[in-house]
Amino acid sequence: MRSRKIPPTPSETGSNEARERDRAGYKLCGVKVRLISGAHFSAAHRLHREDWDEETNRRVFDKCNNIHGHGHTYELEVTVEGEIDPETGYVMDFGDLKHTVHEHVVRRLDRRHLNYDVDFLSGVNPTAENIAVRIWEQLQARVKPARLVRVSLNETDKNRVVYEGVAT
Repeated sequence: MRSRKIPPTPSETGSNEARERDRAGYKLCGVKVRLISGAHFSAAHRLHREDWDEETNRRVFDKCNNIHGHGHTYELEVTVEGEIDPETGYVMDFGDLKHTVHEHVVRRLDRRHLNYDVDFLSGVNPTAENIAVRIWEQLQARVKPARLVRVSLNETDKNRVVYEGVAT
């Protein structure tokens, strides 16, 4: 994580040059910036609906309905947005964002069977779409002062799901 010491702003140092930099935009109050944090995890899952018969499950989910499941190495990108804090110059500390994603998502999903081992996926058919929505739910309230704006999940190098929350 970045140091928490807050250096004086240029205008606080008293030089005319420093005051000019402040007027030229050194303090970017009101400017919104997005931060993107990447992570990965490996997990197994089986696409299956208990309320459907076996034939329907096989027809709809094909090889992803293998009774023993199958695995992926998922690539996750979490995007947050916020105003730059005039004191720190941060939207939020990258270290804090990375820690939050790791503790509340990656640590709970990595090397797990998503159908059985992950509490926040309990009762959910673990499609990439459903996983992305549930990841959002785990992170949304935990990225303050920033605002969660996107969860992007690659199930394979060719398949990606993007969730941007419920329209308000």
